[in-house]
Amino acid sequence: MSSSDTPLRVMLIADPGVAARRIHKITDQFTDEVKDVMTKDVEVVVETRSVRISPDGTLDITAIGELDAEHLDADAVLVLTEVPRYEEGNPLVAEIYSEKRTAIISFPTLGVWATKRRIREIFMDCLLRLLPAEHRPVGEKYTQRWTEWRSTDQGDKHRLFAHTMTGDPRTILGMTVANEPLRTAPKLSGALAAASAMGAFGIFYYSIWEMADALSTVRLLSIGAAVILSMTAWLIFTNGLWDKPSSRHPGRVVMLYNGSTVMTLLVAVGVLYLALVVGIFLGALVVIDPDFLAELIGEDVDIFNYLDIAWLSAAMGVVAGAIGSTFDSNMDVRRITHGQREFQRRYSEEDLA
Repeated sequence: MSSSDTPLRVMLIADPGVAARRIHKITDQFTDEVKDVMTKDVEVVVETRSVRISPDGTLDITAIGELDAEHLDADAVLVLTEVPRYEEGNPLVAEIYSEKRTAIISFPTLGVWATKRRIREIFMDCLLRLLPAEHRPVGEKYTQRWTEWRSTDQGDKHRLFAHTMTGDPRTILGMTVANEPLRTAPKLSGALAAASAMGAFGIFYYSIWEMADALSTVRLLSIGAAVILSMTAWLIFTNGLWDKPSSRHPGRVVMLYNGSTVMTLLVAVGVLYLALVVGIFLGALVVIDPDFLAELIGEDVDIFNYLDIAWLSAAMGVVAGAIGSTFDSNMDVRRITHGQREFQRRYSEEDLA
């Protein structure tokens, strides 16, 4: 069989979690696209594994070499990591090691929207740069408008950076997605139970009904927002989740981690608050007679009166009951909001032991 008939073998490696799920969703489309561009048969193999991290928080170059050694039969190795990378003052989207036939792509730098399309296009861009030069002109159509390729002093290494203005916000949002805040919410079940118990009193207290009717919609929304922010701040500081710059983790990198922690918990607490509102709302519909409520507040009752009661009762429940609660497990919250950094610490401790 001639070399032109030999299938192109591409390895896709992803960190466990959201990165691995994204890879599995794009594999078929990516394979078809590579076949169309290369006009030859392609074999794409997907593997889920964590790429080791060195004690200074960067990707371990030794581990990259091991990937190359493990996959000698691969024409290219594309790695999607959940590690947010930051170099030369900008988020680092991708890094190509030509001699090792390997490209490292940082999932958080891709942001929130259209991540599957962006992964596929950046994979194609990196793949075409790893392959012989005749394919590179085709790669121009996969260039992202918000990125820029730069060469390094090492001739075999090239880096793809996000633009300064949008790079940090996009990375923070991407890190939040990687933290999977909707999966964080169940870890707050203890706080939800305490808030539910206290918030349920709002169904039975006339004064809460009258206050909810008297408050404007704007004021009620402001109360809800203040409660969510307070609960988020409480969880961050009682669980020690706010990081400070150090020699290993400079201020800009720490800002990304702290920003993603805040965003993750805001989403999680917001989801729990809304769940509490829905629960109290349904309870109020069952318990509070509309004629009795109308007589008490002196006006006709509609569904929004019950929603106002539920909203205010939920806020009361969070402030009075849940503010003293925390995550079900301190280790759980660290895995959720700092999962990759915990992995870094474990690796560092084991490596230095």
